[in-house]
Amino acid sequence: MPLAKLQSSYYENPFPLIGSLPKISIRPTIDGRRKGVRESLEKQVMGMAKNAAKFLSVNLRYPNGKPVQCVIADFCIGGVAGAVACAEKFAREGVGVSIRGCLLCALASLR
Repeated sequence: MPLAKLQSSYYENPFPLIGSLPKISIRPTIDGRRKGVRESLEKQVMGMAKNAAKFLSVNLRYPNGKPVQCVIADFCIGGVAGAVACAEKFAREGVGVSIRGCLLCALASLR
């Protein structure tokens, strides 16, 4: 491609997309050691994760102006097996940043 064409395309869009953009992962975690506690909080924690994803997508943008994409684990993580399944999903999805724990609580309260 000629240099003049490259320069003009840069000035039209100073943030051209090169490759894929990183996504934000949200890891809803629950203490899986206590029987009954996990089950009673599963719905609430997943709701907090969804609220956090919505908040981030509405308020954060990529350099090209598009809203950031968030990926939420399929279920609350309460042990090693869940953490491994979650990590594999996030690797497939192209996640670059991960949010969990207290930050998730803080973001969910901002809705």
